[in-house]
Amino acid sequence: MENKTSQSNSSETTHFGFQTVAEHEKAAKVAEVFHSVAQRYDVMNDLMSAGLHRVWKSFTIGRAAIRPGMKVLDIAGGTGDLSKAFARKVGPTGQVWLTDINSSMLGVGRDRLLDLGIVTPVSVCDAEYLPFPDNYFDRVSVAFGLRNMTHKDNALAEMRRVLKPGGKLLVLEFSHIAKPLAPAYDWYSFNILPKVGKIVAQDEESYRYLAESIRMHPDQETLANMMREVGFERVQYFNLTAGICALHEGVKLD
Repeated sequence: MENKTSQSNSSETTHFGFQTVAEHEKAAKVAEVFHSVAQRYDVMNDLMSAGLHRVWKSFTIGRAAIRPGMKVLDIAGGTGDLSKAFARKVGPTGQVWLTDINSSMLGVGRDRLLDLGIVTPVSVCDAEYLPFPDNYFDRVSVAFGLRNMTHKDNALAEMRRVLKPGGKLLVLEFSHIAKPLAPAYDWYSFNILPKVGKIVAQDEESYRYLAESIRMHPDQETLANMMREVGFERVQYFNLTAGICALHEGVKLD
């Protein structure tokens, strides 16, 4: 049975940016990108978004409505921006887990939190196979990470599994911009962004992939429906900066 599953999986394909690759190759390719950019990730985010990523994250933190004592899971938490805010809100009686599949990104986030005096559990883990019990967290967040996951539906189902009844999922992700702005946005993404990546991060190809991965990510309505299909209710989304980014929310009711 295991051999048949392995053979079947090896023939499946998925997207890596605009490339078509074998499913089993995607995780390693995504890992290469983020190992490469980890140390300059926040600098590049500021340059890529003109600092707007901080506004988007602030909006997400507000919508999370974290209270003292809550348990929060920050998936693909990277350099720790959301975990930092969540840890301060849950206080000493709460718990925030900072997780990422990429050890380089996670190391940057862990060190940054420690430098601020924030001690919180960290774990390298795959969002499609979360190592947490059912009904454990009050909130689950994933910021700018869902688009890099091979089986987004499996990851969303896992996020729902680990949420308590009444718990909320927040997905912050680059999305599909309003159509009148799309030509200018595409020109910037494929002509300017890779060049800035080459100059600042010494890595043009990784930032070309990031631009491509955004185009391949489901649009706002498609992602909302994916969340509903795995069992989330009260699903809604907020377009930010004309749809360059969107925050999706869903609640686990039972």
